[in-house]
Order: sequence, then structure tokens, then C-alpha cells
Amino acid sequence: MSRLLLALGGAALLLAAGLTAMKGDAPRPPSASVAVATALGGLTRGYARAIEPRLFVFPDDHGPHPAYRTEWWYYTGNLATAAGRRFGFQLTFFRIAQTPPAAPRASAWAASQVYMAHFAITDVAGQRFHSAVRFVRGALGLAGATAEPFRVWTEDWVVQGEGPRTFPVRVQATEGEISLDLVLEEGKPITLQGDRGLSRKGPEEGNASYYYSLSRMPARGSVRVGEETLAVAGLAWMDREWSTSALGADQVGWDWFALQLEDGRDLMIYRLRRRDGSVDPFSAGTIIGADGVGRPLGAADVAVDVLSWWTSPRGGTRYPAGWRIAIAHEALTLEVVPLVADQEFAEPVRYWEGAVRVRGQAGARTLDGHGYAELVGYAAPGGAADGRAARRSRSAATTATATAMSTGPSTMPSNPKALMPPTTLMSTRSPFSSTRPLMRMGRRMLSTVPMTSTPTITRMPAFR
Repeated sequence: MSRLLLALGGAALLLAAGLTAMKGDAPRPPSASVAVATALGGLTRGYARAIEPRLFVFPDDHGPHPAYRTEWWYYTGNLATAAGRRFGFQLTFFRIAQTPPAAPRASAWAASQVYMAHFAITDVAGQRFHSAVRFVRGALGLAGATAEPFRVWTEDWVVQGEGPRTFPVRVQATEGEISLDLVLEEGKPITLQGDRGLSRKGPEEGNASYYYSLSRMPARGSVRVGEETLAVAGLAWMDREWSTSALGADQVGWDWFALQLEDGRDLMIYRLRRRDGSVDPFSAGTIIGADGVGRPLGAADVAVDVLSWWTSPRGGTRYPAGWRIAIAHEALTLEVVPLVADQEFAEPVRYWEGAVRVRGQAGARTLDGHGYAELVGYAAPGGAADGRAARRSRSAATTATATAMSTGPSTMPSNPKALMPPTTLMSTRSPFSSTRPLMRMGRRMLSTVPMTSTPTITRMPAFR
């Protein structure tokens, strides 16, 4: 659900950059309003729509669904060393169709799909958030997805089945000073979200996605941060969605939570926010028992109160930074707090997603847990709270522990996931050659763009 506009916004950025380079003009940051308008416009002609519940077939549905415009494979999790040092991770792959399905073309260079991937490591002890982004064409084996054998990849970032069956899967990604190598077991059985896997986002026909989750995947492997490589274990969460439509025009953002509780229950909820500040009635969720049985939650079943706020040093965007979640009929009250305040992705779209800690009550019992939260639609157009571009290097930004947190009323954004200008720029007249960019486009993809005498904007590595 919550990844659709992100993927579409990233595709719009990619296409805009490519067209600008081909025209020989000096590259400029793309317009946020154009990208959001494109996403909200629905671009549905020629694509399949999520209209009604369908029969899910596995392992086929772990693979791609090219009849739909957008889909994603979303892996997040919380890990710890034997000594108790904690890390969060995210590795996400998006498939974005550039044209409706058509007859295959003979050229190996032909590509109707673009893949975008996000990779992040949260170092809790170091209070640092490392992130990177890639765009890669679905051609020449550079990026793609298959069901049998199961594999999703953008260059050397990959999730793939370890044997003849889909599970366990191996998750691997390396970028600069961070690296992840995990094996994930299936854990609990698949949970179909919404109405038998049809997750409706609004009253309009087709304003929905097909959505399933693996909510508690035992994880083991290693994390590298800088010169340290550490053995870790923990729990991961996998979300899978595919769709064609975007959110409704009155929906400006969302808050999404995936929480794993120590009593064996898991909780997924998303709150769609409307322009007037109210919660959209199509907000929903699922509570998954220790036995793997999911029970749906409606908007009225869940109360979410914001307890504190955090202000980004890159433009002043304010995000919720603490919540109280109550589900009365489950006798469940939880307080959710980020493990690191600054877990903001700044390019190519500005949003917050990161590891969280859970503490609360289940009836008379105390209850702990961990999870992930995603906050979309809080950035103003252009990416900065006051509309001005934030052009500081991320490495020069204030660290999470020194940023301001305060309580106060919500300030609603004017549109969701507004694109922002790059935070770290370098002008060069040489071909693209960086091997550690914050936002990386597949090397062979860029080689198809004619070189011009105008400078090329390249994103360089910049970690907090």
C-alpha cells in the first residue's frame, strides 16, 4: 500500500533525468508537483487493476506481475549481536512499468521496466542511519525478478531462494561502508491483507492493491558498518504488493507500522491522512496471532496518538517521533519510539522510515517488541519545510541525538512524498564512474544516454 507513490515518484525522477540528458540541456532537479500529479493521476490505461479478491498461487505470486504498473518486495527487520548491539535494516525492490505490456522486443537492450531499490542500515549504538538508492533498467540482466527460482535484484543487491523452494531466502547488499548478508526463514505462514489479499485504499473501483505479508521471518547473518563486521540474528518482515492505481486525490500521506511483539503477535496498521487532517475511513490493519491467524482491523478499531515530534536538519520537515497505539478489543496499548530519531530518506523522495521499539500493556501484562514505521507526506513541495532546497551534505548534517524533538499539533503537508533537489552534488564533464553514489543509476543504463558538453549531476556518497 504505502509504497506506490514512492515507486512512481522515483520513476518520474529517472525519466525526467534521462530525457534532460538526451536533450543536451543542463540537468535540473525534477518538479515535485509533476511527479505527484503523475502518481495521483492514476495512469491506468493498458494495465490490469486490482478490482476484486483473487486466488493467490505460490510460488508464482512471489515473482513479478508485469500486467500491473507497479509492485514491490519490501524487507525490513531488527537485528542484534550476541552482546546486545542492535541494528535495523531495510532492503526494498520496486518494479515500475514504463509502458503497458506489449510483445517482447528482440534487442537485449530493450527495457519496459525500471527497478528502484532502497537499502538502509540503522546503527542504534552509533545513532547513525546509512542509506542508498539505485535505479537500474530491467535489461541485460542488470535488474529483474523471477518466481522460479525466486530472485529479485538490482545489480549486486539481491534477494533469492537458497534452494529448490522459495524459502529460506538470502538477502545481500553492499554499498560503501555498509553491507548486509542475511538468511531469512519463512516463519509464520503468509497473511493475506485486507479482503482475502485485496487491500482497498478508497471507494473508487481499482483504487486498491493485492497485498500479502510474511510478518515474522527468523533472520541470521552479518552486518558490516565501516570496518566492523558483526554476526547478528533477529526478526524480519516482508511485504508484497502490486497494483496500478494511486491513492485518492484527497489522501495526502500515511503512517504505516509493522510491529513484532514478544508474546508472538504481530501488528500491521496504516493510517491514510486526508487534506483536512482527518484519518481516512479506508485506513486498516491486521493483528496476527502467535498461531499465524490474522484478524482484520478497521479504522475505528485502532486509536493512534502522536506523543512527540522530530525536526529534520535537512529542510525542517517535522515528523511524528512517538506514538500511543490502542486496540480496545485486544486490551492492547503500545508506545512506539524510534530507535534513532534521524532515519529520513532524503532522495529521490523525502520520507521517514526506520526501526522502532515497542513497550506497552496487554491487559495486565507488560509487553515489549520491535518493528518498523514509515511516514509519508510530511515534506512540503521541494522537499524543505519552508519550500527552499536543502543542499547540505548529509555527512555534515546534525546527528540524530542532537536534533530537536518537541510536542505539538500536526502540520499537514500539501502533497505526499514531495521530491526534493539533491542534497549532495558534484559537477563533472567525465562519464559517470562513481561506485558509491547515494543514488545510483545502473552503469549500463546511463551509457545509453549520449554524452554532451554540459555538466552531469552525480550523487556522491554521504552518510550520517
